Amino acid sequence: MSGPPKRVFVARLVTAPVFDPLGDQVGRVRDAVIVYRATMRQFPRVIGLVVEVPGRRRVFVPMGRVTAIDSGQVITTGLVNMRRFEQRESETLVMNDLLDRRLRLREDNSPVLVEDVGIEQQVNKDWEVTRLFVRRVPERSAFAAFRRRGETKQIDWTDADHPVDSEVDQEATQLIAAYQDTKPADLADVLFEMNAARRLQVARALDDERLADVVEELPAETQIEILTGLETERAVTVLEEMAPDDAADLLGELSDEQAERFLTLMEPDEAEDVRTLLAYDDDTAGGLMTTEPVILTPEATVAEALAHVRREDLPAALAAAVFVCRQPVETPTGKYLGLVHIQEMLRHPPHEAVGIMLDTEVEPLSPETPLGEVAKLLAAYNLVSVPITDDNDRLVGVVTVDDVLDELLPEDWRTTGRDDRSRG
Repeated sequence: MSGPPKRVFVARLVTAPVFDPLGDQVGRVRDAVIVYRATMRQFPRVIGLVVEVPGRRRVFVPMGRVTAIDSGQVITTGLVNMRRFEQRESETLVMNDLLDRRLRLREDNSPVLVEDVGIEQQVNKDWEVTRLFVRRVPERSAFAAFRRRGETKQIDWTDADHPVDSEVDQEATQLIAAYQDTKPADLADVLFEMNAARRLQVARALDDERLADVVEELPAETQIEILTGLETERAVTVLEEMAPDDAADLLGELSDEQAERFLTLMEPDEAEDVRTLLAYDDDTAGGLMTTEPVILTPEATVAEALAHVRREDLPAALAAAVFVCRQPVETPTGKYLGLVHIQEMLRHPPHEAVGIMLDTEVEPLSPETPLGEVAKLLAAYNLVSVPITDDNDRLVGVVTVDDVLDELLPEDWRTTGRDDRSRG
């Protein structure tokens, strides 16, 4: 005798690995796609999963190809169509469109927020949305005092009224929570796939640092859309949280008047770094460099250097080496002396000074060096970063390999293939 249908909650399934019949991982779950029935009293049908495969491409996996969802993993059968997923008008995404939606309970008309969505496989093998995990939203009324504030409960899909209009009252709390442990690039992909209104709604709900990291991963057009959609004060804060080179690239896409307005409102030190970078052409070392590498004096110890490169907020390319200069150690520095690779530091005891292990074979470049010459130097010496100095041998910045790749790749590399249909 078969037991009751197994229930799976979608928000908990996000990031779960997806395996093919041979046991090889093909990607990770990012969302579930549902379609509504003739009336909201009927359970919506789950037609497939959105799965992210290598290359950060999101593809559609029909539920008919899902053989099991168990222990935080998904098993599929047959080949996965690798064409990029594009949401159709009749489709609803659980994470994007249902999570954080405000509904009203039929029993007492009280408002609730959807925090998770339960799906179950029926006897006919179809998957349906059957349950909702919701949280009560306090109302300012005489009855509110008799309700437990923030009470959570599971309800049947039919226990709530579901607006047909897509422009419903919706927050972004649970969607953000579901992606809190993912890389900024992954969340950037999620935002890119949203409509403009929902994208801005989620952007406004992110904290400043997280939003800055995500914006850095978006195409220029989407960056501008978000920046100009924020309150001016918030937009300025986000620009200050961004890496100076990324902030300069973004402001460089705006009109001179818009860019100057933001720069005037930024903290002077932050604005100065960005202004410096804006002064260089995009395809030169100066236009590509960041002004915030790890810079130490020659007397600094290996232990100090390793503590700096362990910083969680430091990009991997900048953590691969420290740059040694005379005082001051903020760009533009005192005389540039050389760089020390992290592999070299690991070969020396913690108390030794970094000044005795300098790599002086890597010649620094000038800010006017063309992009092609920067790329050649990185390739010739197998480097992930290269120092940039001015005419007085002061370090003014560092170009990293990821910034060079961003410039060498086609402008639409982040969005290539997004127009492909994933289902026939």
